[in-house]
Formats: sequence, C-alpha cells, structure tokens
Amino acid sequence: MTNQEEAMESSVLNPNDQLRVVEAILFASSDPVDKKTLIEKLPKNADLDLLLDRLDNLYKDRGLELRKIGNKFMFKTSSDLTFIMQREAKSQRKLSKAAIETLAIIAYHQPVTRAEIEEIRGVSVSSGTIDSLLQMNWVKINGRRRVPGNPLAYGTTEEFLVHFDLENIKDLPEMQELKSMGLLDSNLPPDLYPENTINNNSIDEINDINTIEDSGEK
Repeated sequence: MTNQEEAMESSVLNPNDQLRVVEAILFASSDPVDKKTLIEKLPKNADLDLLLDRLDNLYKDRGLELRKIGNKFMFKTSSDLTFIMQREAKSQRKLSKAAIETLAIIAYHQPVTRAEIEEIRGVSVSSGTIDSLLQMNWVKINGRRRVPGNPLAYGTTEEFLVHFDLENIKDLPEMQELKSMGLLDSNLPPDLYPENTINNNSIDEINDINTIEDSGEK
C-alpha cells in the first residue's frame, strides 16, 4: 500500500481530500446518494454540509451541477445545457396521453388508487397504462387503501424526481402550467390540482411488493 493510499484510508484526510472523496462518490454513481453513504467514507471530523457547499460552488458555470433530490445528492447536466439532451430525449419511448394524465394525477394526489384516478379523469384507466409507468420506474406501489377491497395505492419514485429535475414533490408545477405546455388536456377537471387532493391518511404499507407483482394485481 502506498503512502497516499494509507493517508486516504486514515482519519486524517485534509479538507481538500475529503472534497475529492465526496466528488468521486457522486460522480461514480448514476443514482442520488444519501448523506449516510457519504459520511461513512469520511473521517469523523468531516463537515459534510460544508463539503457539499464547496462542491456546489466548484461546479457553478460548469457542464455539470450538484443537485439535491429529496434528501440525496447527485451530479446532473447543468440546467442551461439540457437542450443538448433533447435529441436523446426524443428517442425515448413516448408516453400516451392517458399515461401522462395518469402520471400527473398520481404525482399530485399520491398515494392514489386506480379507482380514484378514474374518478378524477372521468374515464377508465387500463392496467397497461399503470404497467408502463411502473416499468419506467416513475411510479411505485405505496400500499393499500383501507377501504373495502383494499385496492393498491400508487405514488411516484425517486427516479421520477430525478427525471423531471425536482428536488421534492412539492416542486411540481401548477396544473395550468402543465396545460399550457400541452402535457395535460385543457378539459381536465379542477380535481386534478393538489388543493383538492384525496385524503392520504388511510394507507396500509405493503411489506412484500414482489408478492403483489407476482400475482399480477394492479
């Protein structure tokens, strides 16, 4: 082991080396990284918040920027350069109008059941629509509504936040903005907006999602 490796493994990493460690971990990860994971790689005297602030400043006006996703962190393409990725985005599978509206309802009303989605949209929702959102990892099963039949309830995932460049679900745009962008039907009822959200307190958490998926229940 070299002297440099010994120094890196010891608890005497200087602030610049600590910064490099955090930078390397975030750069190597394609998913957001939580503070616990970062702290485990640093000496006890490290100030992680300060290191993240330094890293944020270091990457200002660069091609990448440090972004906070929920309580995690990751590098993403700088906001003013996202237009470069438009060609790649166009090659991705496009969502149907029904899937876009279903995703919006889930995002604003989560956790929400299929029946509740249908009530808001005013039309039925096929299992294929929900399947496509589950397969894209933008939607997940959150639990079961405590009502007769105990239907599954859906919510958005961390991948949803990453893809749509949101720090948390509270950063969602207003419904009118989505309509003006052509992402939602202008005739959708006002119930879609989160001010009229469904009561989310009657959900039983599901411990074994694999059992639900294997059963084919949606």
